Amino acid sequence: DRINGCCVKMACLPDIYFQTRFRSSVKVLQWPKAFAIITAWPTTGEIWSEEEIQIQAKRLQEVLEQRNVWRVELTGYSPADGHAEPGWAVELNFDEACTLGLCFRQHAIYWIVADQLFVSLCDSERKCIEVGSFREQLD
Repeated sequence: DRINGCCVKMACLPDIYFQTRFRSSVKVLQWPKAFAIITAWPTTGEIWSEEEIQIQAKRLQEVLEQRNVWRVELTGYSPADGHAEPGWAVELNFDEACTLGLCFRQHAIYWIVADQLFVSLCDSERKCIEVGSFREQLD
């Protein structure tokens, strides 16, 4: 349940999390049954230098390469203002994905199970909040 764009049963989440769309530069023929979407960009309200963003994005890519898991580059973006954050769709379990998000100073991650798109905080308030169909948010 949401009131004024916030989740009633957990910490408030900005509306932007529920409006984000996704695009990939490669066509994915087979998505895993469950996967996460993680970025290494500044959390809403934080400002990082372009250099810091690039360092963190490269570190995230290296960590995912070391884990040797299914992954594909995926960009989340706002249709309202065009803000975009390149990141990764990655086959990890939910807790691993949230913990990795925390390691990269993320407020939340997206979690997809059988085309259902959820958003969850990365911290101790982890809980999947339904957003809708992932494929309907994918351009």
